[in-house]
Amino acid sequence: MVSHVTTVAFQGIEAVPVDVQVQLTSGNPYFGIVGLPDKAVGESRERVRAALHASGLSLPPKRIIVNLAPADLPKEGSHYDLPIALCLMAAIGALPAARLEDYVVLGELSLDGTIAPVTGVLPAAIAANGLGRGLICPAASGPEAAWASREMDILAPRSLIAVANHFRGTQALARPEPMIAAPSGALPDLAEIKGQETAKRALEVAAAGGHNLLFVGPPGAGKSMMAARLPSILPQLTPRELLDVSMIASIAGELADGKLSTRRPFRAPHHSASMAALVGGGLRVRPGEVSLAHNGVLFLDELPEFVPQVIDALRQPLEIGEVAIARANTRVTYPARFQLIAAMNPCRCGLAGEPGMTCARGLRCAADYQARLSGPFLDRIDLRIEVPAVTAVDLIAPRAAETSAVVAARVAAARERQSARFAALNVPEILTNAACPPSLLDEVAAADAGALALLRDAAEKMRLSARAYHRVLKVARTVADLDATPRVGRIHLAEALSFRVFGQPGRSAQAA
Repeated sequence: MVSHVTTVAFQGIEAVPVDVQVQLTSGNPYFGIVGLPDKAVGESRERVRAALHASGLSLPPKRIIVNLAPADLPKEGSHYDLPIALCLMAAIGALPAARLEDYVVLGELSLDGTIAPVTGVLPAAIAANGLGRGLICPAASGPEAAWASREMDILAPRSLIAVANHFRGTQALARPEPMIAAPSGALPDLAEIKGQETAKRALEVAAAGGHNLLFVGPPGAGKSMMAARLPSILPQLTPRELLDVSMIASIAGELADGKLSTRRPFRAPHHSASMAALVGGGLRVRPGEVSLAHNGVLFLDELPEFVPQVIDALRQPLEIGEVAIARANTRVTYPARFQLIAAMNPCRCGLAGEPGMTCARGLRCAADYQARLSGPFLDRIDLRIEVPAVTAVDLIAPRAAETSAVVAARVAAARERQSARFAALNVPEILTNAACPPSLLDEVAAADAGALALLRDAAEKMRLSARAYHRVLKVARTVADLDATPRVGRIHLAEALSFRVFGQPGRSAQAA
């Protein structure tokens, strides 16, 4: 006789059903696991044996075979411990096998029989709900699983004994409640930035339309400070966005105590990050920073200090909103629709182009430094702003600056106009102008005659590519949305073009 318990294997953020099968036969005592298990799964037999012993059960002196089907799908992770243990308990009669058929099970076992938290509980719960089944998961992951559905049956035991007592009817396990993580503190306010009105305007436009932004300026100009204040003017996640962000965070093991966060992700990796760290990969093909920043912000400070190949690896995710990681034995796709905010000095010494300053190596310093960024990568950045050094006047007697709350209100109003426009065009999944496909751009960013004439002249003089042409139109549409104007005008296009000066062909390094 063969006992069955359902668990899952993860392919990206998708949870694929896996049938755990246990067979006990006569023969020399043996405990084997088959079905392409990795080392963590193979070691589960020792954890399962110890946990069952600590719970007052011992394995019979028989030949025990655990099969993880489908056998050609690689099985990775420690979450197979609990389904294997429960399937064994059903095989020896310690649990009713028929009751286990209604659940998807995952969890890691400690040697004392307690159930430790694992990654990927939220995607597993959503998959279980899609199969019309309940979920058995660790107690620490219960609040995370509860977000999948309010109707599904969820058991979150702390130990194997608690599972056995629940099915015997001697101890009822309460359904966990979904929980939201408390904010870790107030976000930095935009009013703390002194001067830099043009750069703050560019930050507002970027936030309103979800556009990519590059700050270029000398050290101490406030580039990193402004980037750190972008989350304070972004709108909160929609329910759909919250679910997508939380599923990726669950796979990566970044949901503390199973609590979801309503704040948009803000990822700021160090410039020493490897390609696998940034775009994803590694032995178990984990999500990288671009996926952990999905529906949020990826901030790359000191942009030219990143390895050029790592920067260029962002070109595809920036264009299509996902990253496909291919290996010899697997291919995994993660969502990666993020807003890129980057900062850099104009040259290695940081003085190129500053009035009264002389770059240590002259024009070549800036040319070599900026050449670390490829043209195709720069072409995907919508706004490229030169940030001058802050003057003593701005520091000593600064003008009253707008708070993040004031700017956030304008950003929220602009985003509401965008979502309403795309909903009217029967594409409600598109929420920002930056995500607008070229096929809809002529209708979404319809411009008047004066604006079109300006755009045509600018496209010829600035030698805009087709991609750059479309991105200028998207930025102009966002500027018009901030002005609550239904049609893109000449003034909106002029402002959008002014945000795309750095890195244009034919522009000298000294001017940069």
